[in-house]
Amino acid sequence: MDARMFLVTVSLLVLVSVVYAGELTFELPDNAKQCFHEDLDAGVKATIEFQVITGGNYDVDMELFSPSGQILYRDQKKQYDSFTWTTAEKGTFKFCFSNEFSTFTHKTVYFDFQHGSEKPLLPDMAQHATAMTQMESSSVAIHEAMKVVIDYQTHHRLREATGRVFAEDLHDRIQWWSIGESVIVLLVGIGQVLVLRSFFTDKRPMSSVVT
Repeated sequence: MDARMFLVTVSLLVLVSVVYAGELTFELPDNAKQCFHEDLDAGVKATIEFQVITGGNYDVDMELFSPSGQILYRDQKKQYDSFTWTTAEKGTFKFCFSNEFSTFTHKTVYFDFQHGSEKPLLPDMAQHATAMTQMESSSVAIHEAMKVVIDYQTHHRLREATGRVFAEDLHDRIQWWSIGESVIVLLVGIGQVLVLRSFFTDKRPMSSVVT
């Protein structure tokens, strides 16, 4: 097996062995609230991570409810956060993002919801009684490294998106500020020219007729 085929095989193993996860980036209008639902069994470890990418002060309200209506997590005006818990009951869990406190600014929100335990990278790894071969050890090491890389890439994309939006907004503000300064400088220049011309304008005195 050559190196390219080996990497392809490891990549496929990574894709089929990850935990159940869902990532979504969505628009949250002003004065709006949006909820999502996920069916989970009891005793399942779950993690939800969210981050506001654009809009206002980059903050949002977030709530997490159990199937019985119990509030598992609640926080207000958070830019980003992560919450991990183990389900105590089976049913539909609901998590909501609210922008109701904002009257004119819409937000762009990203969240990553993961649940369940990771499957073994190799079919017999759970019952592996003997030491792993060099190939198996390399596969596990690459698998763990690629998970870290994927996590870093996700956070890098979020930071890049936030930075790009901030830079575009800053560019627009600087552009309008520059236009305003140019107009002010032009008006001041015209005013100075008019004032100087008034200083050098000949004013002929009116002659009086003596009878």
